[in-house]
Order: sequence, then structure tokens, then C-alpha cells
Amino acid sequence: MDGIAIELPLFLLATFAGAFVAGLSGFAFGLVAASLWLYVLTPLQSASLIVGFGLLVQGYSVWKLRSALDWHRLWPFIVGAVIGVPAGVSLLTWADPKSVRIAVGAVLIAYSLYAFFRPQLKLAVVVPPAADMTVGFVNGLLGGLTGLAGIVVTIWCNLRGLPKDAQRATFQPVAVVVFAMAAFWLGANGSLTSDTAKLFALGVPFLFAGTWLGLKLFGRIDEAAFRKIVLALLFVSGVALLF
Repeated sequence: MDGIAIELPLFLLATFAGAFVAGLSGFAFGLVAASLWLYVLTPLQSASLIVGFGLLVQGYSVWKLRSALDWHRLWPFIVGAVIGVPAGVSLLTWADPKSVRIAVGAVLIAYSLYAFFRPQLKLAVVVPPAADMTVGFVNGLLGGLTGLAGIVVTIWCNLRGLPKDAQRATFQPVAVVVFAMAAFWLGANGSLTSDTAKLFALGVPFLFAGTWLGLKLFGRIDEAAFRKIVLALLFVSGVALLF
């Protein structure tokens, strides 16, 4: 951002919108925010801010879910993520902005279509730890590259047919690990600049405001209808990023 008048309002609007959706659904902050951030921020700034904000949002959720955590189920994902994040961050430091936008757009489209149609295919509930570790690695790679920390694990848990509570107690802790690892590697590589820190400070009030409003409206809006609206918005944002 170079101080152009429209850039800061757009950044703050995207932060609020992402937090609002996350307050309603429990996920998708990075998906919504990045669809607009990448027009006014560099890929590195966008990923760094998603990591910082994600630690705040997901860290609180994990604390609330601490009694439901199953470390036997979590460890393969965490090990894979710890390996994958450094690889993703390394790619981020020299990634072409246009290529990153196209990649994020493809993720948005694929995820929105998947969630909308919800395929009935279900894999075995019990799978080898190596499979979970591979999923964790890909999830960490994507998280380090884009800041989208839990998408791959979320889809994997859905395909396995895990109960809703078990899914949340799996993908949210993994997301926190990815965010924490990405923050460490971004900091170690000197990628966290003062400009990014200023944007983070400016965005925090909008993050909490959006989260508060999302939680406030969660019980008042028809969930099925709102879910379709959100998925449609993600799809349109993804298509826009491709052009």
C-alpha cells in the first residue's frame, strides 16, 4: 500500500468482511479477506496479515475447544504441517504476484463448489497416519504460501465423514500450528515489516468488530440461505482473481 486513499478503506473493509464471515461460520477469514487484499497488498503482506489475524481468531477457538482435542488424531496433521510450512514460506518469498492471485482464486472456486455441492463420497474413517501426515504437509505448504491454514484438512475431514465437532477439533488446532509456524518463518526471513505491523494494528478493531457482528447475527439469520450467499461470494471472488 502506498497511501492511496482507496487502498486503506478497501483493506479495512476486507478485514471486517472476513471477520464477519468467520464469526458466522467459524472459518474462511483468509479466503474472504485475501480475495480483496491481494488487489492492494503484496502476496507477502497478505499472507503475513492472515497469519497474524488468524492466530487471534483460531487461537481463541482452540482454547474454547481444548477439552475436545484428540492428540492421537492430531499428531500426523501437525507433523506434516510443521514440514510443509517452511516449504510454503520459501516459495512465497519469490512467488509472482499474478501467479499467487490465480492460485488463490482457484482455491476459492474449488472450495466454494465443493462446499456447495457437498459430495456424498466418504473415505474410510480410519486411515493410515501417513495419509493424514501427507494432508498435513499439503495444508502446511498452502498455509505458508497463502496464509490459508486449514482448508485442506477441513476438506479431508469432510471426506472421511467425521462428525462436525471432531472436524472443528481437528482443523482449528492444525490451523493454529500452521499460523504459528508461518509467523516464525516469516519473522526469521525478515519478512515482517513495519508497514505490515501498522496495517495489523489498524485492522485489529475491524477484526473484532466483524467477529462480534458475525457472532451476534449467527442465531438470527437462516443458516442455509446465508451459507449459500457466502459460498456464492467466495466463488465470485475466486473468478475475479483469475482475471
